[in-house]
Amino acid sequence: MKSVSKLSFAVPVIIAVVIALWLLADSARNQPVSVRSAERPDNLRTDDAGFAAGRLQNPSRLVDDSAELEVPEQLPASLEGTTEPGGWAITDRFGNLIPTGELRQLFEYYLSALGEEDLSQLVARVRLALSVLEEPARGQALDTLGRYLDYKLALSDLEAAYGEAGISGSGEMERRMLEIQALRRTWLDADTAEAFFAQEEAIDRYQLRKRSIARDSNLTHEQREKAFAEAEMALPEPLRQAREDTRKFSRYEQAREEMANDPEALRAWRRQEFGDEAAQRLEALDAEQRDWNRRWQSYAQERDALAESGLAELEREKSLSQLREKYFSEAERVRARALDSIQ
Repeated sequence: MKSVSKLSFAVPVIIAVVIALWLLADSARNQPVSVRSAERPDNLRTDDAGFAAGRLQNPSRLVDDSAELEVPEQLPASLEGTTEPGGWAITDRFGNLIPTGELRQLFEYYLSALGEEDLSQLVARVRLALSVLEEPARGQALDTLGRYLDYKLALSDLEAAYGEAGISGSGEMERRMLEIQALRRTWLDADTAEAFFAQEEAIDRYQLRKRSIARDSNLTHEQREKAFAEAEMALPEPLRQAREDTRKFSRYEQAREEMANDPEALRAWRRQEFGDEAAQRLEALDAEQRDWNRRWQSYAQERDALAESGLAELEREKSLSQLREKYFSEAERVRARALDSIQ
């Protein structure tokens, strides 16, 4: 399976920070993740014919019957150029499956293509991925898949019961969140529910607490800031670290502006805030970005001159393609074309 292509200027530390920012960013309504998902799950298409067909068959039976289906080599279009999630094939010394969040990611990776293929075909794809496991882990993973599909169907029923009614306050929001958490533990055993949803539920609790603090008019500014800090301390360590990394990156953007004319001071600041290895990556990223900006400016000047040259469209497009080859690598040309399209 092909890997997702990455532009040459991508740096792991920046990607990690951006993901953390996305994961923990407060929504406009500051709602818990699970409540927002219940209102309109992004990866649950209940109006899709394939999913409706899944309702007519017990998910566990669907998992069994998928063994008879041939899995096409061609992936659904939305999964082309992506890599199947890894890190989920974990077992104990007796060969029993250890449930992990990565296993849920594997399920969702294929289920996200619902609508491009029917549910039974996607289940067959998951089944094929799970075939690398030995027994008893393989059977346990297939059983977990069936129960996870049960949960997804039950979640869609709960969503339908909510209807279009809005959330009137924190009490209603918390009730819905607790209903969803109970639903997970109805269909999944405690260890699996914890592995699949612990991080998401920790974020839910944090967002609910933060929303309550923000709306408490009896708190002074100092009390509110202290309460926010205490709420954040209740997050698991990886999430607290992710938020701290996000804040560091925000401070870095400010420091870059303030020390633009003092590279040695900026270099020292990076080492102090991020450590030597990450500081070197950030410095390399900055250098690549400066180089990109320089080349982009030269390219843009020649591109604009080309647009005013009076060449026929085919000749102009050919010359533009050659111009991109002159200034950019193959991966960078993708970015250049995208930027040209929004000029």
